[in-house]
Amino acid sequence: MNIAFLLLFLVFCNGSHSSGLITNVTTRPDVLNIGSMFTFDSVIGKIAKLAITIAVEDVNSNPNILNGTKLSLKMQNTKSSGFLGIVEALQFMENDTVAIIGPQFSATAHVISHIANELQVPFLSFAATDPTLSPVQFPFLVRTTRSDLFQMTAVVDLVVYYEWRDVIAIYVDDDFGRNAIASLGDKLAEKRCKISYKVPLTPRATKDEIRKALISVSTMESRILILHIYTSWGLQVLEEAQEQKMMDSGYVWIATDWFSTLLDTDPSLPLVQTNNIQGVLTLRMYTPDSQLKTEFKSRWSNLTKARRSLNNTSFELNTYGLYAYDSVLLLAQAIESFLANGWNISFSNDTNLRELSGGKLNLDALNIFNGGRQLLKSILEVNTTGLTGPIKFDADGNLLNPAFEVINVIGTGTRTIGYWSNSSGLNVLPPEKLQMKMQTNGSRAGAQNLYSVIWPGQTTEKPRGWVFPYNGRKLRIGVPHRVSYPEFVGIKGTDFSGYCIEVFQAALNELPYGVPYKYVPFGDGIKNPENNDLLHRVQIGEFDGVVGDITITTNRTKMVDFTQPYIESGLVVVAPIKKMDSSAWAFLRPFTPMMWGVTGVFFLAVGAVVWILERRTNEDFRGPPKRQLVTIVWFSFSTLFFSQKEKTGSTLGRFVVIIWLFVVLILNSSYTASLTSILTVEQLSSPVKGIESLATGSDPIGYLRGSFAEAYLTDELNIHHSRLVALNSPEDYEKALKKGPSAGGVAAVIDERAYMELFLSSRCGYSIVGQEFTKMGWGFAFSRDSPLAIDMSTAILKLSENGNLQKIHDKWLMKSACSAEGAKQAVERLQLKSFWGLFLLSGIACFLALLLYVIRMVRQYYRHANSDIECSQSTERLKSFVSFVNKREQEVKSSSKRRKTDNKASNKIVHHQECSSDGLDES
Repeated sequence: MNIAFLLLFLVFCNGSHSSGLITNVTTRPDVLNIGSMFTFDSVIGKIAKLAITIAVEDVNSNPNILNGTKLSLKMQNTKSSGFLGIVEALQFMENDTVAIIGPQFSATAHVISHIANELQVPFLSFAATDPTLSPVQFPFLVRTTRSDLFQMTAVVDLVVYYEWRDVIAIYVDDDFGRNAIASLGDKLAEKRCKISYKVPLTPRATKDEIRKALISVSTMESRILILHIYTSWGLQVLEEAQEQKMMDSGYVWIATDWFSTLLDTDPSLPLVQTNNIQGVLTLRMYTPDSQLKTEFKSRWSNLTKARRSLNNTSFELNTYGLYAYDSVLLLAQAIESFLANGWNISFSNDTNLRELSGGKLNLDALNIFNGGRQLLKSILEVNTTGLTGPIKFDADGNLLNPAFEVINVIGTGTRTIGYWSNSSGLNVLPPEKLQMKMQTNGSRAGAQNLYSVIWPGQTTEKPRGWVFPYNGRKLRIGVPHRVSYPEFVGIKGTDFSGYCIEVFQAALNELPYGVPYKYVPFGDGIKNPENNDLLHRVQIGEFDGVVGDITITTNRTKMVDFTQPYIESGLVVVAPIKKMDSSAWAFLRPFTPMMWGVTGVFFLAVGAVVWILERRTNEDFRGPPKRQLVTIVWFSFSTLFFSQKEKTGSTLGRFVVIIWLFVVLILNSSYTASLTSILTVEQLSSPVKGIESLATGSDPIGYLRGSFAEAYLTDELNIHHSRLVALNSPEDYEKALKKGPSAGGVAAVIDERAYMELFLSSRCGYSIVGQEFTKMGWGFAFSRDSPLAIDMSTAILKLSENGNLQKIHDKWLMKSACSAEGAKQAVERLQLKSFWGLFLLSGIACFLALLLYVIRMVRQYYRHANSDIECSQSTERLKSFVSFVNKREQEVKSSSKRRKTDNKASNKIVHHQECSSDGLDES
């Protein structure tokens, strides 16, 4: 094949074509030569041969199709040989052939397409399904069937529908198989699934090769097998699978349409073969029912009966036969459109071949079809209806509306469990009925659904799709052999116990299947092993999983797959604590110094504001300066107990006081609650207040050797590594904390809460200080993409829901705890940030009251002292205003009243004098 392709590449290079000798020019020829090439004795070929023959007869017998022009069909048998296909294609070109139906095989189509491109003769392939046969690269190859790209999309939707993730692909190792499986891999990747193992078989695979391939498959984890091979030996694979016990319960076989084609062609398979294919799923290209299809099936049945009576051979119609028939119908209508538009059937010599003239190969006899491009255009523009339904091509050269039936082999027959279409996915309704329903209801396709399936092993329960590999080898579960905390993981010889071990075993018991496993200790038991080293062993395949106190972190998820966390455990700080003795000044501890200071300032400020607002109208706020100062202080602090004897009479004064009394109420309540807690609860104190104070200091910090805490402290909190001290056990924690930083110990220990709660359960001199500063959890680790991680996560959730997880926790981790002492840490002192809103509210009230008071005073001053203002200077005016403000309100009103009386009296005297002067003048 490679030699032939190289020969063709050298001979038929694409280039410009100058017109040579033109032959066979006519307006409407009486006869047109068309060719057909495929393997006559293949399952597809023997059906196609009869279907194409019938189609040509139908076209020639119907004058309305070609208006008198007849098709002259010549068939060539390629005998499954790519080389013969090339030779036969060249022979067609010597006879002025306008189009060729075929080829059948994708590998042949790849090579012959170069001939089609050079000589511009359209090829209409009803069986070459390779998705890489692109019309961009091979424009003269028209695929009149469905591309495997759509079939592989349907297979992927099946895998996703049944919630599987990994599949094994068994395929024929040529262009047909490799390129289809490549498309399958791409589509699976889009759904976050994958092909875990590929099994290529030679195009003429022997029984021994098939056996070896299936034995290798049986050792794999996945049990979802995608079978994409040829009809000629496909059943041999299933027969060998039956012998290898691979058709039993737990396996899933999804065969592409080669299998449905085989079943349609020969539905009466022997009983032995029928037993080998039970439970298999397969796809069939969907062709909607129609009157044309029904009538053709009836004709086909009559023809096959006649053949059976003559030579005792018969075969039923399959979908490739329908597409072969429609290919002829499509070509006939395109030719009619070509001739109706005035194009001529003409051929010319290929100038690129003139240099090769005279050779024994007679290559210079090959002619270019001058109207090839116009005929190709007419083919792609056809819009008609055939046996397979509507025939119309999209912009990519594919037939519109690809769809497949999903078939389940049951007993001696098959059952359609649903349909797949490119527009709506999987559904139990045929695509045209689903589309009609959607248009009627105005709804979308909705959820994917199929009818129930009988799987291999005669079971209706959906297989989980995977098993433990290596033919039952027990899983090697790594267990960290720690020095510390045997309550979590304890190892004594071959005995493994502890909280983590019991949770793991309880989760396994929740699985619907058994898991063979054995524990393998990791570490020497003298010092704690590194968890990352243990997980690396899973990554390289030394262990299949890890059970233990393994924290789930971002970096670790890149190495392995974790289950759902079965316990939460973030990092906390543990430090020494001591009891705080009560003192005579304990009443000052509820507030911080800043809080005391601001509170005192506001007491005085509010007293001063109220004094300003009340002193003109309220005698309680007047008197000598000393008395007024005492009044301000007394009034301010007496509001703390709501016992002020001075009454506020002005509206603004009352407004300020009511806001302040609300503030005092809140302050008083908070102070009382905090002081009560201080005096009634035993107080504990520590020089370390939390992770913030620890990170900014310089004291050494302890951590558990092998824990992720070391990396977190250095990478995330930027604590220098020299400050970190690795410790192996709770005893080491206690020794280091007792020594303290001054004697070679540590100021605090940072570890996970689960460890620390266990540590504090019997050590009352230490406590958790500050808040938990990470939120993490522990999980079981498995190799990447292991389906066991998903199933174990589901099992852990079940344990949590039914309460068994909490029971296991209480059994191992509920001790007589001193850790409750940690709740008696020194009560946080009340800070200004908790009350600044109240002080802001009071300050705004005072400011507004003063502003309104000043505006009111200015207005009164200008209204009652207009005459003085006009004649006074600015300094005198200011003194006058201060004097005015300092007066009692009653004095101002009395003065104003006297001034009005004097003004009226003076007006009367003036008026009397004016009257007297008028009388003297008259006399």
